[in-house]
Amino acid sequence: MLNEREIESCYLGQFIPVHYHHNMLMDNNRMHSFKSAIDYVVKPGMKVLELGGGTGVLSWFAAAKADKVYCVEFNPDMVQQAQKFLAINPNGEKVEVIHADAFEYLPPEPVDVVICEMIHVAMLREKQVEVIESFKRRYAQKFGGPLPVFIPEAVLMAAQPLQQEYDFEGFYAPIVQFQETGVVHNNTVELAQPAIYAVVDFTQPNALSYAWQGKFVVERAGTVNAMRFVTKNILAVVQERATTIDWLNHYMTLPLAQPVQVRAGDVLQVSFAYRAGGSIPSLEASLQAAVVFEAEEVAAAEAIPAFA
Repeated sequence: MLNEREIESCYLGQFIPVHYHHNMLMDNNRMHSFKSAIDYVVKPGMKVLELGGGTGVLSWFAAAKADKVYCVEFNPDMVQQAQKFLAINPNGEKVEVIHADAFEYLPPEPVDVVICEMIHVAMLREKQVEVIESFKRRYAQKFGGPLPVFIPEAVLMAAQPLQQEYDFEGFYAPIVQFQETGVVHNNTVELAQPAIYAVVDFTQPNALSYAWQGKFVVERAGTVNAMRFVTKNILAVVQERATTIDWLNHYMTLPLAQPVQVRAGDVLQVSFAYRAGGSIPSLEASLQAAVVFEAEEVAAAEAIPAFA
């Protein structure tokens, strides 16, 4: 009988399809950001571990400077892909591809840097948080301190109320959507500023679930029928320049079961709860929104003289 993690791994996380890994190679934003962060963090002579290596590209970035890179991958198809690609790239011989479960594997020696990119928007689907928390406990038991440097170092997660168009050539379908960042989406209206609901610092212990209730001041009238989830990965902190090397996941927009009419100045309360690595429908089912302060009614009440 498979447990929950084993069942999910059959279609999520460590067993995402091969073509998905190929698409990640073509994501210039992701590739450039990770290459820059790895080049900054990894110093000559270091030992590096990658958990969930996929095609092996991030391990290969590390091999430009590292003496040794352990690349752990659970999917046997991806193990073969990584071995094939590394064999035809310079410094590929520095990377040892290991067919193992990232939840269980520990390197044979202490390492300086751990790279792990099991990241989905909102820390859903893939097992980034759970894998890193498991690794930290087991690594400390085997090697003691200090812990390696992690790439990414931290993750910021935010939510934002939207009015989202769900008309597809006349066919109404409120579906989950993924949107590119840094471009204008004509069918999306932002009704309030985003609010951070969680910060994951991989150097510290992290919870494996998120439960949030927050308020938004509505900036324009409309219908809140969706929530956008924003995930900003802090890949490396460049202390000497007081800046960071970041990677922003695609936005994820989830429809609300009960849309809410709002006016500018209203206060919208939103709540949700989900497990790190859980399914998108689990978050979608927990989403709730309601107006808790109506700006126009209060303004009208204040206009009535106290002696009337």
